[in-house]
Amino acid sequence: MTATTSTLTPFRKILIANRGEIALRIIRSARALGYRTVAVYSTADADARHVREADQAVCIGEPLPAQSYLRIPAIVDAAKLSGADAVHPGYGFLAENEDFAQACKDAGLVFIGPSAEAIISMGNKAGAKTLMMAAGVPCIPGYQGEDQNEERLAQEAERVGFPVMIKATAGGGGRGMRLVPSAKEFVEMLRSARSEAQSAFGNPEVILERAIVEPRHIEIQVFADRHGNAIHLGERDCSVQRRHQKLIEEAPSPAVNADLRARMGATAVAAVKAIRYEGAGTLEFLLDSEGNYYFMEMNTRLQVEHPVTEAITGLDLVALQLRVAAGEPLPITQEDVHFKGHAIEVRLCAEDADKGFMPQSGTMALWHMPQHLRVEHAMRSGAQIPPYYDSMIAKMISFGENREAARRKLMSGLEDAVALGVTTNQAFLHRCLGHAVFAEGGATTAFIAQNQDALLATDSALQARAAAIAAVVLHETAGDRRARAPGRRMTHSLPISLRFEAHGALVTAGLVLSGQHHFDVTIGEQTFVIELRDLTEHAARLVCDGLLESVAFHRADGMLHLHYRGVPVRIEDKTRAASAKKGEAGGDGKLRASMNGRVVAVMAVVGDMVEAGQPMVTLEAMKMEHIHAAPVAGKVTALHVKTGDQVAASRIVVEIEPAVKEAAPA
Repeated sequence: MTATTSTLTPFRKILIANRGEIALRIIRSARALGYRTVAVYSTADADARHVREADQAVCIGEPLPAQSYLRIPAIVDAAKLSGADAVHPGYGFLAENEDFAQACKDAGLVFIGPSAEAIISMGNKAGAKTLMMAAGVPCIPGYQGEDQNEERLAQEAERVGFPVMIKATAGGGGRGMRLVPSAKEFVEMLRSARSEAQSAFGNPEVILERAIVEPRHIEIQVFADRHGNAIHLGERDCSVQRRHQKLIEEAPSPAVNADLRARMGATAVAAVKAIRYEGAGTLEFLLDSEGNYYFMEMNTRLQVEHPVTEAITGLDLVALQLRVAAGEPLPITQEDVHFKGHAIEVRLCAEDADKGFMPQSGTMALWHMPQHLRVEHAMRSGAQIPPYYDSMIAKMISFGENREAARRKLMSGLEDAVALGVTTNQAFLHRCLGHAVFAEGGATTAFIAQNQDALLATDSALQARAAAIAAVVLHETAGDRRARAPGRRMTHSLPISLRFEAHGALVTAGLVLSGQHHFDVTIGEQTFVIELRDLTEHAARLVCDGLLESVAFHRADGMLHLHYRGVPVRIEDKTRAASAKKGEAGGDGKLRASMNGRVVAVMAVVGDMVEAGQPMVTLEAMKMEHIHAAPVAGKVTALHVKTGDQVAASRIVVEIEPAVKEAAPA
């Protein structure tokens, strides 16, 4: 079907209502097609890469409490100010907001996405499920009724059968979602899910679904135009998740054969045709161990993981979005879609896997990504990672002629990637890719939970070598912090004692200069023989016990950030510091913020008697809520925060006078 003048909606300049790597991704495709681009930014992003690289940019306010990227009038005004005649929402923020799509239309702007009506129809999980069932799409048994009474929901949960999944009807990204194993936990987890859904989406309503045990999470990429054409671009396997949020995605899925792909694709195409959908979209399914698939939800936008589909199809999905939004018919038919090779994507996130994937913020001191991978990011050395947004800072994508080639290339790329200054999940991702279950293509949504011990395990031998190398780097970069040529000091046999914290433990190292450029480093009962071959501002080449290797590092303010064999190590120099004071980790009754974030709840008042582990304060950081509990039992003597406050990591938020333990009888 061809376009007519009446169906065309041409545009010339695109405002991108998003930030970070997706804004840069859209700029790249838009510029290749001859479009001008406009960025929007909060004051926290004034120096961000997407602001620098767009043709024009407009500030739309403070990051909090106004949440500038969610301010629809400000974004529409920015389009008018810049002369933009189209808006691309990216993903996240307002990408699936029907009010935003309608506001753009009302302002005469082309919205590069589906209509407000389509977003409404698929944006509510309850309504979407009803529509899909009517279209013959297989759905998970559950309850999506309007009666949201707590007693009614408990009854429906019993009918559906445990384990049951609670899902926010307006949700996404795992928020407002709870897996309930039995009836006794239902009410408490329902209230928790509703509270999170209200905070995240302004809507506490939920649906219930029977929990599919250890499924695969499979999604089908679809495209449709306003002329009635619709196609699918195959599947992506997004099973490796934490907190119901994706970490690793791949295409094609190792669990989907050609026949199943054709059936799931046909189902997805029928679904989008049933709602007269236009643009890019994704239908998400759960696939059980017997090959049955069930509709979960539809994302009415581009997905984070779209690069793996681009890799195996050779298509530019953003370019397709722009053509469809301009009113052109899809330039390809289903018969034109061919799949070649295998692609895997990992999400590099500023989070601490060892601490429950807690989001991190701060300064990315040193940043260097491998050249042999596709890496989507908006970072640079010295860039700030604010606490207001999602924790994902980069996507690393590999492509190979088969799955093993893609996996091997991505593991190598993760080892080469340098991201120092803020804790990331880099080493965790590498262990996921290297795990036998993933390598064999057997990962389900239970992969991380079932293999957590192995995925969080550390290599003690590697840690010891890293500590020895750190001792040499600390010694050689001491003083003026500038890199110097090695071996300027005279050789001597008296050991130099160094104390530093590495891998969360205090390390004492004895360092002896045994010759020019040579060091003997003793840690505990182990001695490492190290020859320093070369030292520059951020890199060192050295021989450790006969093996020549290279490390990257950044030294500042008593901290050494070291990148060794793909593992970032944070070293805090304590050689000249006094010993840690007793109780500074919470035994003194002082509750400290574990991250930069916003206070969303305070669950105590001065004078309360509390138990150790009792929830005190909830912080929101990078779209996730984190409960901070009392470190000791006792009496609350001071509250230093209130709801809405923005706090920095390590700030004291609550003070508790520890309860005096009664002496045991003689």
